[in-house]
Amino acid sequence: MNPDFEATWLPRAVAVLRIVSGYMLLQHGTAKLLHFPHVAMFDTLQPLSLIGFAGMLELVGGALLVLGWFTRPVAFVLSGEMAAAYFIGHAQHGTFFSPMLNEGEAAVLYCFVFLLLAASGAGTWSIDKTIRRT
Repeated sequence: MNPDFEATWLPRAVAVLRIVSGYMLLQHGTAKLLHFPHVAMFDTLQPLSLIGFAGMLELVGGALLVLGWFTRPVAFVLSGEMAAAYFIGHAQHGTFFSPMLNEGEAAVLYCFVFLLLAASGAGTWSIDKTIRRT
């Protein structure tokens, strides 16, 4: 592979992955805490419950990821949150090794995408990169 191609496009691909995954996670937080988009199962959600706390992490963390601000520590915390979501909310259904059967696919994917972002950083088009340049 051409090293110039990788040097140019890999940071951009990481940035797109960060922005899209952050936006998708942000929607989970807004659904839980702001009821937008409306998800009926969150109608009676208590903000100080475990799921309410997860919503706070998703709302704030998703927004920070979209902006690319404090990307590495935020992504690390969110990776841990998604691992906990899998073990607490999905793996208990007796199908630990099959996320497809216990509906934990999204949690596993988020966990490893955020782990990658924690290791790689924000990529281009981020506040982190802008601050590092100045």
